[in-house]
Amino acid sequence: MYILFIINDAPYGSEKAYNALRLANQLGKDNPDTEIRIFLMADAVACALPDQTTPNGYYNIERMLKLALTKGAKVKICGSCADARGLRNLPLIAGAEMSSMPELGNWVVSSDKILVF
Repeated sequence: MYILFIINDAPYGSEKAYNALRLANQLGKDNPDTEIRIFLMADAVACALPDQTTPNGYYNIERMLKLALTKGAKVKICGSCADARGLRNLPLIAGAEMSSMPELGNWVVSSDKILVF
């Protein structure tokens, strides 16, 4: 099974990215034969930037995304969204890849379930 998470919100300020990654990581843990796909669009492209610093006791999106990657999730970042925010040439978390709308379209048609946050 393929499950696609489309995340639109910034890593901090709302809990949408946090909740999406919580669910993605839980599904990946409980269903090892399921491929978790995460596509970051709009302000969510900032979720894939390294060296995020958060106060102790607060969730850290970078750590959550790294956990998903180490468990085999695929993480793609919308290239035009990154361009619009001046992030195209910044380093990304290892394993995250710049992508495009055609690739998102391929993921959509080949996924069994799609969740949008």
